[in-house]
Amino acid sequence: MQIIFEKLITRPKWLSYAVPAGSIITGLILGAIFLLCAGVNPLEAYSEMLQGAFGSKYAFSETVVKTIPLILIGLGVAVAFRMLLWNIGAEGQFYMGAIGATFIALTMKDLPSYMLLTLMFLSGFLFGALWGLIPALLKAYGGANEIITTLMLNYVAINFCDYLVYGPWKDPDGKGFPLTEQFSDNACLPLLYKRIHLGLIFAIVSIILVYLIMNKSKWGYEIRVTGENIRAAGYGGINVIRNILLIMILSGGIAGIAGMSEVSGLTHRLQHGFSPGYGYTAIIVAWLARLNPIGMTLVAFLFGALLVGGDQIQMSMNLPGSMTGIIQGAILFSVLGGEIFSHYKIKFLK
Repeated sequence: MQIIFEKLITRPKWLSYAVPAGSIITGLILGAIFLLCAGVNPLEAYSEMLQGAFGSKYAFSETVVKTIPLILIGLGVAVAFRMLLWNIGAEGQFYMGAIGATFIALTMKDLPSYMLLTLMFLSGFLFGALWGLIPALLKAYGGANEIITTLMLNYVAINFCDYLVYGPWKDPDGKGFPLTEQFSDNACLPLLYKRIHLGLIFAIVSIILVYLIMNKSKWGYEIRVTGENIRAAGYGGINVIRNILLIMILSGGIAGIAGMSEVSGLTHRLQHGFSPGYGYTAIIVAWLARLNPIGMTLVAFLFGALLVGGDQIQMSMNLPGSMTGIIQGAILFSVLGGEIFSHYKIKFLK
């Protein structure tokens, strides 16, 4: 028997929803196998994760807190992916946004709150945007592979953050811990409910703006056309180089806003390892949402629940923190495999 893959000429609309849903379910099944190998009942583990993520008002609020950076960074990578620019550097752009915001918070702490937070927001966007612009310039003018350059810049940003919190920005009263001094109250985002901060509004507004840009503007049309066929876009008079630069500025800037909201709204200081890998998780979020800004909300919320639930089973069932990463990896593997069923149908020939 021979198995062949035949490309779909037309793709049913229901398939666009069935494949991501099936990918999540398949990923959870694969995760259950790993849990069994760790000697844990998967049903009990998933039940503990649900309880940890939704079992109380505080648990729910913590899930929302984790959702905020995932939405913002997911939007950032999604706008680049729409143009077939593989921005794998959102983690570094997230860190640089946090560094930019921290610089303003530490050097201009006496400014009024509205002015200080505005400058922190702009600085976070600018630092993230500049970190996205570097690989864009290398891509546009040197033909460098943006997957490699964006990925490598992640490590530069993370280590630069460590240099600052272990060195010039280290809190002298921090008892040796690698962190900056606490931000002033003026530099902290207002809280909306428990630990849910104003970054949630940033995320909602960003969803609306990205949706309008991508689907209702001329520039969004140019981005979609370039993503479908870069040569045809060039022949059609679209300035491809300009769009590469602008889209990576926007992509990095949105991730930078996520970094600003994290340090200003949650940690209230820059510190070593403040990200649990949001930049990488957001790539899965973007693909599961099929690069749709509206769908990003639901998928980011589900992954926020997975992160909070992972912390719960780590504490209650004595499982390593890496187990959450394993489940995320299983879901990503399933998403990549599911893409086959989005574009091909399987035929069995005798």
